[in-house]
Amino acid sequence: MIATILIDNISNNPDLTAEWGLSIHIEYQGRKYLLDTGAGEAFVRNADALGVDLSQVELGVLSHAHYDHANGMDTFFTRNASAPFYLQADSKENCYDCKDEVLEYIGIKKGTLETFAHRIRYVEGKTELAPGVYLLGHSTPDLDYCGQRYQMFLKIADQFMYDDFRHEQSLIFDTDKGLIIFNSCCHGGADLIIQEALDAFPGRKVYTIVGGFHLFQTPASQVKEFARRLEETGVEHVVTGHCTGQEAFDILKDMLGDKVRQMETGLVLTF
Repeated sequence: MIATILIDNISNNPDLTAEWGLSIHIEYQGRKYLLDTGAGEAFVRNADALGVDLSQVELGVLSHAHYDHANGMDTFFTRNASAPFYLQADSKENCYDCKDEVLEYIGIKKGTLETFAHRIRYVEGKTELAPGVYLLGHSTPDLDYCGQRYQMFLKIADQFMYDDFRHEQSLIFDTDKGLIIFNSCCHGGADLIIQEALDAFPGRKVYTIVGGFHLFQTPASQVKEFARRLEETGVEHVVTGHCTGQEAFDILKDMLGDKVRQMETGLVLTF
């Protein structure tokens, strides 16, 4: 497997753009996948600079229905004429967060789901995309406490409800080394997501988890508790960035050592 980070918050390469967003190109067993499209067109320019041909992507996946992962979808569809794009069935254009008591829209660009309905595929639960390649939505009920923690909401019939992240999914590869999990923000909690994967794939271990952990506003004491829970899952490698935040990353690195690696624009991972 080769996974190339097309865009992340950090870039140490002056020729590559960084933004608050995430997009990852993955090659596995002769097939090419795209996870997320960042917050706009920058991931395409980075892909060109990195020699990644987006027209050859066979399957696209949206990790969850937030703008910083979805707003380049229209650009991707212009560049790629045929790849279907997989979303959880509960993905809608209805995500908000609350800052200073003001609700702000943070969802998929309005009109995208209707305009590109012919390219979008909706799935639920555990779905096999190809041999050894799966999508896995949350199996844990009542995750709206996560929405309350992050002050994130869904607008449903003119009412605002705490987000329960039923629109969030992991892209999982069942490899000879174990499960490799890509989950771009892990709003449900990376430790919980790993446990859900272990439950969905009995007898397997988790080799690596790649993605943001949404810890950038989390107090240090809670990050330390999270690090201990993450260690208890048995995951062997952690590649994280985007919404993890530098302070939280430093804590994870201090507590988990070489198990943790910084994600950044242009990083190429081989498994």
